[in-house]
Amino acid sequence: MLRLKFRRLHGKIVSSVNPASIINFLFQEEVIGPDDIRALHRIKDDPQQQCNELLVLLHTSEHRQAFVRLYLTIKREPSLQKLVEDIDKFTDQSVISLQQKERKNLGMF
Repeated sequence: MLRLKFRRLHGKIVSSVNPASIINFLFQEEVIGPDDIRALHRIKDDPQQQCNELLVLLHTSEHRQAFVRLYLTIKREPSLQKLVEDIDKFTDQSVISLQQKERKNLGMF
């Protein structure tokens, strides 16, 4: 469920999150590996691009707890409480409805 919530809020996350501390925490928690952290640090001069790349990396990751860890990291940052509220606004039922709508739209093509 969190994966879809983060996908729906992708733009807001990219524009409001400073990824530096998040990247280090996700590396520490073994959500991302050494190659990933090196690649992300190469684009440290553009925090929005870095955050975008981090989210894309997590969306393609097979780590089962990637978005749980990301959520917990964001939740620890006092400056991101509004973002946490926005994430929490998506109830499980609203996420299920979004998933069903996306599946239906895919079936139309």
